[in-house]
Amino acid sequence: MLSVKSFAFNPFQENTYILFNEFKECIIIDPGMFNAHEEMEFSAFIADNQLTPKLLLNTHCHIDHILGNYYCFQKYQLITQCHLNEMPVLAMGKATASVYEVGYAESPKPVKWIADNEIIKFGNDTLQAIYTPGHSPGSLSFYSVENNFVISGDVLFYQSIGRADLPGGDFATLIHSIKTRLFTLPEETKVYSGHGPATIIGHEKVYNPYVG
Repeated sequence: MLSVKSFAFNPFQENTYILFNEFKECIIIDPGMFNAHEEMEFSAFIADNQLTPKLLLNTHCHIDHILGNYYCFQKYQLITQCHLNEMPVLAMGKATASVYEVGYAESPKPVKWIADNEIIKFGNDTLQAIYTPGHSPGSLSFYSVENNFVISGDVLFYQSIGRADLPGGDFATLIHSIKTRLFTLPEETKVYSGHGPATIIGHEKVYNPYVG
């Protein structure tokens, strides 16, 4: 069984996730640590719970979701895995950080890409990678059927959706991803978003004003 710990990090208040199991292994998703204080808070949770980080995954590679990639590499020897179509976004990291005037230690480039519908095994649990482009060209959501939740990145929020006006974004593609890849999940599926509070698929199908 997977447990989920979330942190709201950096000036963008991005949600960083640690998924951990009964064997004290963990997966890090979208590390957004911005400074030494946030890095300490993040690593203290791992140390206090005696967790061993096994994987680093990025739902997508906008700057607020990759600020901690280098830290995870340096401290835990983890290199991100993401979708191949995110490579141009990852490559823009330094330039984007300069625009927003945030410090950024460059993320190591992936050595393994995650494909649509790929099954990521983790202890007795699995995550299914769901290709959900539109906010960015290679956005992935990570679905745990056993634990009834999905990590959606910046695709779907509580009664909102991700921006589609950033480089590589497309509104029609984003809506298509939500309707055909996320709204087809069981209605009781919990959604852990890239920003803001968690929500439920069934709630979003009824109350999200952006997805008609």
